[in-house]
Amino acid sequence: MSVEMITALMLISLIATVMLGFPIGFSLAGIATIFGMIFVGPQIANAFMLRLYVSMSDYTLIAIPLFVFMGIIIEKSGLAGKLYDAIYVLTGRLKGGLAIATVLTCTIFAAATGVVGATVVTMGIMSLPAMMKYEYDKPLACGSVCAGGALGILIPPSILILVYAPVANISVGALLIGAFVPGLVLAMLYVLYIGIRCYLKPSMGPSASASDINVPTAEKVKMFATSVLPVLALIFAVLGTIFFGLAAPTEAAAIGALASVLLAAAYRKLTWENLKEAAVRTARTSAMVYLVVIGASFFTSVFMRLGSGKVIENLILGLPFGPWGILITMWLVIIVMGCFLDWIGIIMIVVPLFTPIAVTLGFNPVWFSLMNIVVLQTSFLTPPFALTIFYLKGIAPPEINLGHIYKGVVPFLLLMIVALVIFALFPNILLFAPRAGGLI
Repeated sequence: MSVEMITALMLISLIATVMLGFPIGFSLAGIATIFGMIFVGPQIANAFMLRLYVSMSDYTLIAIPLFVFMGIIIEKSGLAGKLYDAIYVLTGRLKGGLAIATVLTCTIFAAATGVVGATVVTMGIMSLPAMMKYEYDKPLACGSVCAGGALGILIPPSILILVYAPVANISVGALLIGAFVPGLVLAMLYVLYIGIRCYLKPSMGPSASASDINVPTAEKVKMFATSVLPVLALIFAVLGTIFFGLAAPTEAAAIGALASVLLAAAYRKLTWENLKEAAVRTARTSAMVYLVVIGASFFTSVFMRLGSGKVIENLILGLPFGPWGILITMWLVIIVMGCFLDWIGIIMIVVPLFTPIAVTLGFNPVWFSLMNIVVLQTSFLTPPFALTIFYLKGIAPPEINLGHIYKGVVPFLLLMIVALVIFALFPNILLFAPRAGGLI
């Protein structure tokens, strides 16, 4: 059987098992085992054991449970509520001020947790009732929560980056530092869109009443000091230590986990129940991530050994579109896959194939990786497999239906494309921070 036929069968089998509902980790490992035993032989088990050892001993991946634990503890500390109240007081008088406050709070909260689900659920519970009270446009309200929550996978600390970097063989520190700027650019685009649209059509986002936001200056200062400043300290504890070369990403994750515990203690939320729940949720989430990583390492081992990686590379490089056309094609593949797979599966399947192609075409691998990470955000907003939409629908008021949410995320998806165009035209926007930190 030809290599091309084996490649097609492996990919078709993977798509079929995933579409049938099998977990992505088991699908990857199962297909690797079947094709490995048939076309390589029983000795493929030795390669699997080696891959298992390499995956489980990867020092960088230790940061995953540390960042997950940090995010859950921050979620339990009640910090999001304090942040939203502080920003709500500052932006409430603006047209669309509540939606702007939602995006800004999601941005800051994302930089403290890196957990999309926690951000969307927490902000949805807090902000949607307030926006419905002032008769905000329902799609705009839903879109601001979903798009703002999706920033949690981009703005460091990001578990996506911790998984992506080893697969692409790129510095974790470079991606963590580099992803901060595109996250802020996207947040700025979201805020500008909401502000301009509500200015042109005030009924979409009325201002809050004066009675709700008339707060003495001293109280505003106190709200800022007890919400925003602790988050900034936490961000510096994680990213600052990486940027200034004081700690590697794994050590920075440990510092962040400790800082989150101290912050929860300061807010009087460090209870045995919260610690127990954080530990259990961390174990479950980390086990799921590690399962996919191990299954994907098995799949990649067989895929590359059979020569299928070269088949895909030759196929893509042979497209008659030129370097930029090939890049756009790869990003379209990621976007389509995001409609059906979660981000871990997408990374494990396409990154080992696409990264060498981008390097061959002459693109900077850090820039290409950061662009991919921005594109991967779409997987949280593109139905049917859009996690932010499911999270929001689960806690939304009865008057909000799926139609409102689907309609609301479309403008923010378009803004992601605008951001990608900006980063393509001005690549130094993505590369400035890693270069300044001496990480590339």
